[in-house]
Amino acid sequence: MNFTHRVAVEADIPAIAALMARAIGALQGDFLTPAQVEASRAVMGLDTQLIADGTYLLVEADGRLAGCGGWSRRATLYGGDHSTALRDAALLDPARDAARIRAMYTDPDFVRRGVGRLVLSVCEAAARQAAFARAEMMATLAGEPLYRACGYRPIERIETPGDVPVPMIRMGKDLG
Repeated sequence: MNFTHRVAVEADIPAIAALMARAIGALQGDFLTPAQVEASRAVMGLDTQLIADGTYLLVEADGRLAGCGGWSRRATLYGGDHSTALRDAALLDPARDAARIRAMYTDPDFVRRGVGRLVLSVCEAAARQAAFARAEMMATLAGEPLYRACGYRPIERIETPGDVPVPMIRMGKDLG
């Protein structure tokens, strides 16, 4: 399949939100209970700061949105616009901090075709260009196998706060 990628713009937000909702519902079920899938929506989703910063990508195939994801020089590790308690817009210092890989989602029709690897490679290259030597992310259990295959290693395992905790894994990689 021939994939192209581009930087997301504000007009893409409805399509991104639809893809995220579909991906969360379809791809997390093998790793989480139905209650955890529903609870994960409270901490997963689009952080439009990534679009404003010009660091959020769309991957398309034949005019169809196949996936999305981005990177950030801001302190927020994960969460969307709706999860304000997780947000921190402070700028990171590339000399001591890790760039953030953020909000990666693949449309269920395009899984295991290289969409995630493409997003990671573009984001890692951009983070290196911005002088970051390391990248970190908060991974879902469904994403962990891809991230491990791409060189990310677990740093810590957490559970999200709330009535239904959702397991997640903070992962990191040297970009050298």
